[in-house]
This record gives sequence, C-alpha cells and structure tokens, in this order.
Amino acid sequence: MLQKCEGIVIRTNNYGESNKIITLFTREWGKVGVMARGAKKPSSRLASITQPFTYGHFLVQRTSGLGGLQQGETIKTYRGIREDIFLTAYASYIVELTDKCTDEKKPNPFIFELLLQTLQYIDEGIDLDILMYIYEMKMLQVLGLSPKLDGCSICESTEGEFAFSIGEGGFLCHRCYHHDKYLMKLSQTTIKLLRLFYYFDLNRLGKIDVKQETKNELKTVITAYYDQYSGLTIKSKRFLNQIDQLRDMLPPPTE
Repeated sequence: MLQKCEGIVIRTNNYGESNKIITLFTREWGKVGVMARGAKKPSSRLASITQPFTYGHFLVQRTSGLGGLQQGETIKTYRGIREDIFLTAYASYIVELTDKCTDEKKPNPFIFELLLQTLQYIDEGIDLDILMYIYEMKMLQVLGLSPKLDGCSICESTEGEFAFSIGEGGFLCHRCYHHDKYLMKLSQTTIKLLRLFYYFDLNRLGKIDVKQETKNELKTVITAYYDQYSGLTIKSKRFLNQIDQLRDMLPPPTE
C-alpha cells in the first residue's frame, strides 16, 4: 500500500552497491525504516531526499517489514547543518538520541515537533549547548526516567535551597542534603534552568544568554543522570566531545 508521510531522515545506511536503508522519524507513524533503491547514485531522484537531517514528504510502499521509498519531496534540506562540522556534530547527536529513545512504528507528534524545531534552531545558529541540554531533558520523559524537579526528592518540600542528587533521582532541599554524600551542589541558576528545560515549550525559546560556568554544571548533571539511568551508548557523543575540545581551542570570534 502506497502511503504519504511527513518525516525527517535520522539515520542512513548503505545497502549493496547502490541502495540505502534510511530511518525516518515521521509525524504519522513514528520511527520507520525504508529501503531507498538506487539512492546512492548521484543521478537518482532519491539521492537528495535521503540525505541526513532532510525534512520532507515521503511516498512509501508500506509492508509488514521494511517499506520501500518510492519518491520524496523536500521541505527543507538543512544543508547548512551538513556543511558545518560543529552543527553536524550537535545535530547528529540529537537524531541519534531520538533514534535510541524511540521504538519502531509508535507515533509521537510531540517528539516529531521537538526534533523539527530543534533542527531549525540549530540551523539558525541558536546556542548549540543549550539546545542539546533542553533536548536531553525532554527525552528523559520519553525514556520514562523523569527526575524529581518540582520539589525535594525526600521530603517533597518546594522551599529552600536545592542541590541535585543522582542517587535520589532529583533535587534535594538543604534540609535533606545528608541523604546523599555525593550530592551535586549547583548554582541556583542551574537549578532553575534544569526545571525550565524539562517543562517549558521549546517554541517559546527566545534569546539565550547562559554563562559558561552554568553550562558546565548543566552538562555535568545531565550527563551523570543519563550515565546512571539510561543505559544508552551513543556513538555521536564521542565525536561531539571531540568537537567541543576543538572549539575550545579556537580563538574567539572577532566583532
């Protein structure tokens, strides 16, 4: 049965001499794999539509197994992302995280919109680290690993000074610090941002100005939480860390 969907290319694998198997995250069906025959050939009408991060409409021959891509119409290529090594690194991590957090053929319009909006912001040059931290916090909901961010994990108090406990799975108020000797003391700005990133609507994202010290704290706590609870191995994260090190070595841009 031929069916049309709106989707984003989140993974591509070469198959044989001229074919590709691509993974789409679609609005209608969730994550699906499709065979794109001949797509490796530059002259193929499927060559451009099967590039990573491409957003478009796809006509798919659906079967109980691997579907077949018949044709596609590009809405946005995000070519700027593919041509910039820093943007590629962050976008690759975002789509791989999406891939690892989702099951086949389970529609989730929330994730589709979140992924689409995040790629759009990356393409526009919005703060890459902040976009990544927001996305990681949102994906915790998808994984069923929601941290306790609306009060203390022990006494549930919503007042006082807070820190983060990996062991207790969320915030601890100052009265309960003794429950975790490995407690992560964070600035109150970082505490507020962790809560904000988890709950707020990405479409409302405005101008971002976060100090590097705060970003470092966000990275430390989010990474530690994923390492403790998710069990995910994401290959693009290593590349992303290497890119971060390279970026730190570059001179600051001139005005």
